[in-house]
Amino acid sequence: MTDQQVSPDSAPEIAAAGEDALPVPAKVGDRIASLDLIRGIAVLGILAANIVAFGQPFTAYMWPAAWIGEVGDPDNWMWITQFVLVDSKMRGLFTLLFGAGMALFMDKAWERGAGRGLQARRLFWLLIFGLVHFFFIWRGDILVLYAASGFVAMAFLRMSARKLLVFGLLGYLVGGLFYLLTITVPYFIVDTPLGDAPEMAEARTSMLEAQQTALADDAMETQILTEGNYADFVSHNLSAHLTDPLNNLFLFMFETLPLMLVGMGLYRAGLFSGGISAKKQALWGWIGVIGGSILTLLVALWIEGEGLTYWSTLAAFVGFSFFPRLPVILGLAALLALWGASANGWLAERLSAAGRAAFTNYLGTSILMVLVFHPWAGGLWGELSRPELYFVVLAAWAVMLAWSRPWLERFRYGPLEWLWRCLTYGRLFPLKR
Repeated sequence: MTDQQVSPDSAPEIAAAGEDALPVPAKVGDRIASLDLIRGIAVLGILAANIVAFGQPFTAYMWPAAWIGEVGDPDNWMWITQFVLVDSKMRGLFTLLFGAGMALFMDKAWERGAGRGLQARRLFWLLIFGLVHFFFIWRGDILVLYAASGFVAMAFLRMSARKLLVFGLLGYLVGGLFYLLTITVPYFIVDTPLGDAPEMAEARTSMLEAQQTALADDAMETQILTEGNYADFVSHNLSAHLTDPLNNLFLFMFETLPLMLVGMGLYRAGLFSGGISAKKQALWGWIGVIGGSILTLLVALWIEGEGLTYWSTLAAFVGFSFFPRLPVILGLAALLALWGASANGWLAERLSAAGRAAFTNYLGTSILMVLVFHPWAGGLWGELSRPELYFVVLAAWAVMLAWSRPWLERFRYGPLEWLWRCLTYGRLFPLKR
């Protein structure tokens, strides 16, 4: 599972990308620069979170024992570092931005006299993009989840910042309890003495069968991604994973929708536009990042000490780290918003441009990874160690930072942002400046 699926931390993170590029009213214009820069950082971070699921079996994303070839991380410190600093944090940050982006989009739409139907069309086309991405490019897609959750979030758009934050945080609490009561239970049944009880025998057998089913699917994909062709790849996605987008929606909306509402609330509270005391925002941002990271590190060390079993790592990713990562996500949003409000220079400009073209960068990265890893292209799938995969991340980051700004100096939108906008409004917009 990636950052966008089980987040697999697999993303996208993304759907907040593509705000209007028409002239912006003054009262919302100052919020865009900060959002763009944070979104640029998030879209880069999502690749770091998902790179294992691009270049290795999906199960290896959380469970190092599923790795094909040399892991290159004998003491699991790179696994721990990614778990603490990256996994689920970038997806969560991107989900906040998606909610903020929805609120910003509708503020601008309402000021021009448009209604929620415009947002609905925008989400519908995002859903289509997501389904194409899932079945034909990469199963770590998060756009389907974002689009479906966005339809529900539309009902909250007129609420005040306070109500949005209350509903979002309460929803997150309920979601966390749901995951603790479901996703962590198999770990206790399979990997602890609790499962030794006679009445647990059937449940333990069922959990072990589920594990073998997942590994069997990995084995089939391994054959396809080392010896097969693109037709085999698509056929497998359509046959073995046809209902996965719906399953992911049912499972992960309990996290995605609450974070979207929190993102809307933070936008309306002025987090991205200087509406909150900078001193307090920095203080609570650092408290959230440091405190949440320490708690997440304790989870990682505990699970590593348990031997990084299949069910313990799944429980760690989805259940045990669910509450500790919330302050990290909120803290990152607070600190990056402060930086984004005044950041300048080469790096800030490049990151902001990557954020303005985040939709293109997100889907474009998936296509680039196909060209790097699949056997009918670069053929590196299953060939690289964890450190070597991070070099691929650095190279892809360089591509994103290199192309985004020059493109946007010549064109009004990123390529996919332009297409998404045209589909949303039902007419062609000029692309070239």
